[in-house]
Amino acid sequence: MDENLLKYGQADFTLPHDVVKLPSGGKFYKSKKKSVKVGYLTASDENLLMGSNPNETIITLVRNKLYEPDIKPDDLLNGDLEAILIFLRNTSFGPEYIINTVDPQTNKVFQATLSLEELDLRVPSVLSDDNGTWTVTLPKSQTQVTLKPLTYGEINEITKQTENYPQNRIAPRITWRLQKQIVSVNGDNTPQTINKFIETMPILDSKFIRRFMDDNEPKIELKRTVLAPSGSKVDVEITFGAEFFRVFFWEPSLPSGRVFCFKSNSQDYLHRLLDNAHILEN
Repeated sequence: MDENLLKYGQADFTLPHDVVKLPSGGKFYKSKKKSVKVGYLTASDENLLMGSNPNETIITLVRNKLYEPDIKPDDLLNGDLEAILIFLRNTSFGPEYIINTVDPQTNKVFQATLSLEELDLRVPSVLSDDNGTWTVTLPKSQTQVTLKPLTYGEINEITKQTENYPQNRIAPRITWRLQKQIVSVNGDNTPQTINKFIETMPILDSKFIRRFMDDNEPKIELKRTVLAPSGSKVDVEITFGAEFFRVFFWEPSLPSGRVFCFKSNSQDYLHRLLDNAHILEN
């Protein structure tokens, strides 16, 4: 992709914008900014949303709308990226979000309406230090490790490594992830020490790190419980991708004035990247 295109939006700092508060509070970035300036979606952005390459649609949209010269979208944490996406959608299409799910009693698909304005920040059980890291003692090996959350760019790198890995071999996604998460082992931050420890890490310690980070990374709570027509409670989760913004389209084959609500339950590219934060959770 043209590098000038990627930098275009971040150069338009005088365009209309608003301020979005970051769930991370900015402590994970060098700038320590607690909020960022984000532009509003325009008619030209609709061209991007209607494009045929959903793999790059959303991150390109954020690149165009993040009006901060010292923060790159690839350096954002998942929760902060999600907050920006929710802002863009709310200010363009409103907070109503329709999701299709299945009634467990009847196995019939039904629509549930959620309000993006009602989403809350997930409250961590353990706060990070001023450097945006956590130092914990692993339950099995009793090793002390310092951890950091992954950025969107790092998760994207792992995803691409996995996709390019030989098909007849199992990609070491967990190893790659741990190599990026672990900052030091018993105070030693050399790559050799960290890699050696990861290779012999008990699986119980590996699962502990995944769950600890999932519980404590700053993010928005995207899971909600809705009531099905049968009265059953159904857990649903808001996903991100091009369809997150494609709220209504005029369908030529429909009578004039009729609106077709275009929604999809597919786990698209960006959501798979965000979801990689929970690889092999169980």
